[in-house]
Amino acid sequence: MQTSRSRRAFLQTTVLAGAATAGWQVVPARLLGAEAPSRQITVGFIGTGDHGTGWNLRRYLTLPAARVLAVCDVDGARMRRAKEIVDEQYRNQDCAMTKDFREVLARPDVDAVMISTPDHWHTLISVLALRAGKDVQCEKPTLSIDEGKILIAEVRKRGKVFQTSTEDRSIPVYHRMAELVRNGRIGKLQRIEVILPRQPNVPGDPTPQPVPSDLDWDLWLGPAPFAPYTKDRVHFNFRWIEDYSGGIICDWGTHLFDTAQWANDTERSGPVTIAGTGTYWEGGLYDTVKDYDVTFAYANGVVMTCRPGNPSIKFIGAEGWVGNTGWRGELEASSAAIKTAKIGPDETRLYTNPEGEHHDFLQCVKSRQDPYFPVDIGHRVASVCHLANIAVRTGRKLSWDPAQEVFVGDDGANQLRQVRPMRSPWTLEG
Repeated sequence: MQTSRSRRAFLQTTVLAGAATAGWQVVPARLLGAEAPSRQITVGFIGTGDHGTGWNLRRYLTLPAARVLAVCDVDGARMRRAKEIVDEQYRNQDCAMTKDFREVLARPDVDAVMISTPDHWHTLISVLALRAGKDVQCEKPTLSIDEGKILIAEVRKRGKVFQTSTEDRSIPVYHRMAELVRNGRIGKLQRIEVILPRQPNVPGDPTPQPVPSDLDWDLWLGPAPFAPYTKDRVHFNFRWIEDYSGGIICDWGTHLFDTAQWANDTERSGPVTIAGTGTYWEGGLYDTVKDYDVTFAYANGVVMTCRPGNPSIKFIGAEGWVGNTGWRGELEASSAAIKTAKIGPDETRLYTNPEGEHHDFLQCVKSRQDPYFPVDIGHRVASVCHLANIAVRTGRKLSWDPAQEVFVGDDGANQLRQVRPMRSPWTLEG
């Protein structure tokens, strides 16, 4: 999610003075345990906008396993505000700050990075971080299907931990839905109805404006084609421009499609046909899909639809249904028996971490295991989003081979799944 949520109270950090007793020094237990400073995971933050600070940074600062060493943002005001937040928490002035993420990646004392940039930077910074020896937690999604395949290969080649950063798998209502469906409480799954939010009605103003003095505009654009600055391009508005993102389908779809794929037991696969219609903004800056009606069919016979409205999800089976209305809405079901059903110890239990994606990532950095939303599953969910956008863009029903990850007999659609050309000097080539 790219909206701020209320956070847990800050963890109070204090420095305790040792006491000498009979020649022995009493050392606080926390300085000797698993969260001792020498054992903390050091983290650099790349991208410190509203979500980067309000959701990611503030959560990390409550976790004793982590120590934030550096913050980075091309917007100087956001960068300095992030440093203030860190320094206030740690009660010092030690947090480093920079506008250039490469300075964070070059630091040997940084173990991991949290990436909260616009989407067009996600894969490139992640790959460069992995090559620099860092574990990575990165906001969703990728910018294209083939980008995701490159990211998977890099994670596995380097043996690093990668967390696709969404909270959904730690939210009880979505975890509960997936377990109920996977354990047959609604009978054989037949249909999934996904509703994503509506987008802004304004088309964005493309009129060039002076670049703010405190913004590194060239570095904001990075691998994207050069474009003149306008306030409607940056910060949250980047979502509605194809050079930087995939619109509402990629933003919210990555959340609710993940629950759908999880419950459908297709989280490492995908649909086999996609058909969609939609509209686009006219006369302005924004060019992603505006309104949409997309239908996916899976090899197991399940059909999933996606339309705009109040963000919701519903699973319909041969013996009932389960779902919710509104983001994190209360669990709903066709019967009380389904809603209150117990999942037995010998049934399918889906891994979650009630402490959230940041805690899960840090635990996995220590264990070297995959987190609850690993790179390959994150890629598959992003692919569903991209498939929807491509179906609307082409205006025709598409056949998709989820094993080979190609469109069957459609060169035009296959061109739209490829890695986009990157502006010099940026490249994914290693």
